[in-house]
Amino acid sequence: MGRGLTALTATTAASPGAPSDTSALRAKRISRRRNTRAALLFISPWIIGFLVFTAWPIIYSGYLSLTNYDVINDPEFIGLDNYQRMLEDPKIRLALWNTFYFTVLQVPLYVMVSLALALLLYKAGRSAGFFRTAFFLPKMTPPVAVGILLLLLFNGQDGLINTVLGWVGIDGPAWTTDPTWVKPGLILISLWSVGSSVIILLAALQNVPQEMYDSARVDGANWWQQTFKITLPMISGAIFFIFIVNTIAAFQTFTEAYTAYFGAGNTTYSNDAALFYVIYLFQQGFEFLNMGYASAMAWLLFLIIMVFTAVQMTISKRFVYYEGEQR
Repeated sequence: MGRGLTALTATTAASPGAPSDTSALRAKRISRRRNTRAALLFISPWIIGFLVFTAWPIIYSGYLSLTNYDVINDPEFIGLDNYQRMLEDPKIRLALWNTFYFTVLQVPLYVMVSLALALLLYKAGRSAGFFRTAFFLPKMTPPVAVGILLLLLFNGQDGLINTVLGWVGIDGPAWTTDPTWVKPGLILISLWSVGSSVIILLAALQNVPQEMYDSARVDGANWWQQTFKITLPMISGAIFFIFIVNTIAAFQTFTEAYTAYFGAGNTTYSNDAALFYVIYLFQQGFEFLNMGYASAMAWLLFLIIMVFTAVQMTISKRFVYYEGEQR
């Protein structure tokens, strides 16, 4: 009897608190919904811009890739004919070969030059600020100007590059007219804009704990051992980021090559050696008005980039270290 009375009293005493707990939960849900609405309101300009200028064009280009569309007349549905045409188009194979050649050579070279400059800046001390600015300023140069600069620097007869090579007794090649040297010239001029990657890698280097270097020096590790055992693993995330971003950019290279070799009135250079995939896509869509075919080409490029990115992401799991990750 005493125990039953005690339980009843406890239940009665607890019951007045139940409505209070329910009210607190309701207030928390209301507050969460209010915060969600406020967040959506703040990011709504980006959402609208993404839907209008990115998502919808991607979806519509997928439809256009299944049509014969010349921009002037209404699209005519033709199914997979554009994709079949790509298999038979020899210039597609040429453009893909040029693009793969450029990407395979340019991306590793770009990353290595960026890393070398970042390591030098890391040791520069007080003068690092000046050199950071000096390395980054070329990045601000418009790509069209870089394309013109390529023709000035790599001119086979009186360009600066061949002039400097002549000082040491080397007869420089015809960078802009010899098909063998057109793509190497474009690869070298692309290093003009390594400044942004140098800044990213320098920031990653500055975040490596100094205690790790101190311990390595106590153990007798030299500079090379410190670099390969500490520096590179600790900044591997930044290196991988630069590798991914520049691979995507290399597959889409356009402005410099188009300005130098396909500009108005330019008929004196070997254009096929510089015919990258996006240049051919641009020609089909905006010069020949084969917008349906150009849309199919764009989707093929999208799939190629997706495959390469997925492969790189898979491989990175073995080589990229992230802070706090258990190994």
